[in-house]
Amino acid sequence: MKKNIIISFLITLLMSFRIFGFSNVNAAETAEVKTPKDTVGELKENGDIGTGTIDNAKQSEKKKVVILATGGTIAASGDEGKTTGYDPGVISAEELISSVPELKDVADIDAVQICNLNSDDMTDEIWIELANKINEMAKDPDITGFVITHGTDTMEETAYFLNLTVKTDKPVVLTGSMRPPTSLSADGPMNLYEAASVAASDEAYGKGVLIVLSDHIYSARSVTKTSTYSVDAISSGEMGSMGIVRDGRVFIYEEPVKLHTVSTEFDVSDIKELPKVSILYFCVDSDPGLLSYAADNSDGLVIAGAGAGEFSEEYKEIIGSLSIPVVISSRIDDGIIIPDNLLCENTVAADNLSPQKAAILLRLSLLNTTDNEKLQKIFTSY
Repeated sequence: MKKNIIISFLITLLMSFRIFGFSNVNAAETAEVKTPKDTVGELKENGDIGTGTIDNAKQSEKKKVVILATGGTIAASGDEGKTTGYDPGVISAEELISSVPELKDVADIDAVQICNLNSDDMTDEIWIELANKINEMAKDPDITGFVITHGTDTMEETAYFLNLTVKTDKPVVLTGSMRPPTSLSADGPMNLYEAASVAASDEAYGKGVLIVLSDHIYSARSVTKTSTYSVDAISSGEMGSMGIVRDGRVFIYEEPVKLHTVSTEFDVSDIKELPKVSILYFCVDSDPGLLSYAADNSDGLVIAGAGAGEFSEEYKEIIGSLSIPVVISSRIDDGIIIPDNLLCENTVAADNLSPQKAAILLRLSLLNTTDNEKLQKIFTSY
C-alpha cells in the first residue's frame, strides 16, 4: 500500500515538471541573456533609432554673434573707483569680451574693432563703414546677430543711421555704459551680456536696430539720452521701451511700425560721405546771422524750434527766403510737429523726430531728392 502511494507521488511529480517546463531549466541557463545595452545596439544597427551623439551635437550648437567695437565709456579707463575723469576708447574689443566670461554661455563671439574713440568724435565716414560692414557680414548664414559697443553721447544717432541703412533682418544691437570698467559697480559688463542675449535671440529678428541698456530694449528711432550720469541714461520718453532682458531671457512686447532696415530706400554702399546738414537751436534772442551763415554752408537745415517748432519773426523771414531744404523739429523731448504747425511754407515737418535724428534722415534723403513734397512724405514714413 505504502509502496503504491510512493510510486503515484513520483509519477505526479514527474508530470508536473513536464507541464511547467522545468525539464528545460538547463537550456534556459545556457541561453544568451541580452542586456538593455545590447538591445539598443541592435536597434541602432537596424536603423530603428538614431544615435544619441547626433542629437547631442545639435543641442550643443551655439548661435554666433559679432561684436563691433567703436569705443566709448564701456571701453574706457580711469582712476580706480571713480565714475568721472576717465579716458574713453582705450580698451580693445578683445579685452572687453574677455572681461565678460559669461558671454560664452550666450553665443560664439567674434570681435571686430571698427574704431576706438569717444562717441563725440563719431563721423559719417565711420557710420558708412559700419553699415557696409554689417551688410557684408550679414550675408554669412552662420552669423545670428550683431552687437555694437558705443559711447552713449551719440549712440542714438548711430543707431538711427543704421536703422535706415543696414539691409538685414538679423538683430543689430547697440550698447554702452555710463561708468567706465575701472569704476565702482561698472554697468558695462551686464549691458554687454544683455545686448549679446538680444542679438542672439529669435525675438529680436526683424525688429530694426535696437539699443539695450540697463535691462531695457529700445527702438533706435525713439530712443534718446536723458541723463548725464545715471545708469538709466537712455529713454524713449512717451514711446516707452520695446521690452526687457532678465537673466539673459529676452521679452519683447512692442515693435516699430515706421520703415526700417530692409524696407528703406537708402543705400550707402557706394558713397564716402553724406550731405552736410546743420542744426540751429532757437532760443530767445537767437542770432539770425548764425542762421544765414549755416544756410550758406550747408546742404540743408534742421531748426530745433521752441514748442511746436516755432521761432522769431526774424528767423521766419530768413527761413522763408531759403532755397535749401529746412526741416522743423522741436527742442522739446516729447510731442510731434505736423505740417499744420509750420510757420513757413517752404519747410518740412519732422514728425516726432528729435533735431539730431531729423538731421540724419535729411542727410540721407538729400542723396535722392531736394523736393519738399517728397521730403515730407519721407519724414512721415520714417
